[in-house]
Amino acid sequence: MTTNVLVLCTGNSARSVLAECLINDLGGGAWKAYSAGSKPTGTVNPLSIAILREMGHAVDGLRSKSWDEFATADAPRMDLVITVCDNAAGEVCPIWPGVPRKLHVGFPDPAAAEGSEEERLAVFREVYGMIKAKVERLIALGPDRAAEV
Repeated sequence: MTTNVLVLCTGNSARSVLAECLINDLGGGAWKAYSAGSKPTGTVNPLSIAILREMGHAVDGLRSKSWDEFATADAPRMDLVITVCDNAAGEVCPIWPGVPRKLHVGFPDPAAAEGSEEERLAVFREVYGMIKAKVERLIALGPDRAAEV
């Protein structure tokens, strides 16, 4: 059985997209992740794409989208909804079909990094590493123990 996960952030351009790719790639087919935002920017941050490519992830089909897409009757049923930014965690979320477990694991926003492109890429790499560590732990523990992440 596949564990469906929805990763939420406000803009759906950086952290939630990084987590989506990591869960899908590290989950070995047992996990299927989606990402969305409460106020999506409409584009995935180019530095998110750069880091994902650098780390060997496929980036085809990634897009910034509204969480409303996942609150419809025909949307995939989620087993777990994870917020990765404090803003999204504090917002009133839609009612998700299937009443999934909820988990908040906050990360710094790499899109807010300033400086040269290389300095900002370094911040994206750091946040990517943080997210990867949490995703590896989540997958090792399984969905029933997600709160222990």
